Amino acid sequence: MKLTEREKAIYQVTWAGSFVNFLLVIFKFIAGILGHSAAMIADAVHSLSDFATDIVVLIFTRISNKPQDKNHDYGHGKYETLATAIIGIVLFAVGASICWNGLQAIQTVWQGGRLPAPGMLAFAGAIISIVSKELIYRYTIHVGRRINSSAVIANAWHHRSDAFSSIGTAIGIGGAILLGESWSVLDPMAAVVVSFFIMKVSVQLLKPCVDELTEKSLPDEIEKEICLITENTPGVSAIHNLRTRRIGNHYAIEMHVRMDGHLTLYEAHAKASVIENKLKEKYGNETHVGIHVEPVKSADGTYRE
Repeated sequence: MKLTEREKAIYQVTWAGSFVNFLLVIFKFIAGILGHSAAMIADAVHSLSDFATDIVVLIFTRISNKPQDKNHDYGHGKYETLATAIIGIVLFAVGASICWNGLQAIQTVWQGGRLPAPGMLAFAGAIISIVSKELIYRYTIHVGRRINSSAVIANAWHHRSDAFSSIGTAIGIGGAILLGESWSVLDPMAAVVVSFFIMKVSVQLLKPCVDELTEKSLPDEIEKEICLITENTPGVSAIHNLRTRRIGNHYAIEMHVRMDGHLTLYEAHAKASVIENKLKEKYGNETHVGIHVEPVKSADGTYRE
């Protein structure tokens, strides 16, 4: 997929999600205030964070798709990783905030206080949120996987976490409505349970970001595949000093390759180019490949002439 097509797909799916989030933020705040539901107001805050992360994705995707320049020899791919990390951090903060507010409401009831009973408007808001956010999640995750965008996939999970939050809100509000005002505590209790799911998703998003930003190597199965492709190239004797990492959605591969020491510089370069083209064919044209060619060593450890 060309970068322009990829960028267009990211913008399209993100603008669709941001439009849905914008409408939900307004509707949820109105439903939460008029429906006397603390969980619905917390849900509205979650949707607001979702809308904010849509903007983050739009901005950072534009930067990450810029070609390499004088100050960024390896391109700008890690800006997309940074966008994913920001989404994960915001998601964790939102989950922690929902949990904290819910626990405070539960403590109020435990100390003899009473919570206002939520109304049907708040319940309707939760149902609408569940349906709309699940639909936009399915659309976003499909696009994210198709174009291999970690930021779009992260944003998709942010959409689904909003749907999870609304499920907990619907259960709490519905239970409080059916069982009466004395059971209004179900509203914040449901919000607390859902907040843990939200924080779990945020940790799952942050882990690969930390791995990439700390230059973690590619998985063993991919490195074995790289070795197999290289060693099956005619004229290659051995491979060593393999180093790999991710740069955004692309791979960086560096290695030392041993060949016949009697090859001319032109012949060695041609064989290295074959390896490079094979790796780019397998992992994408944006793959960074660095190959250091060495002559085969003799039995005594010295290089052959």
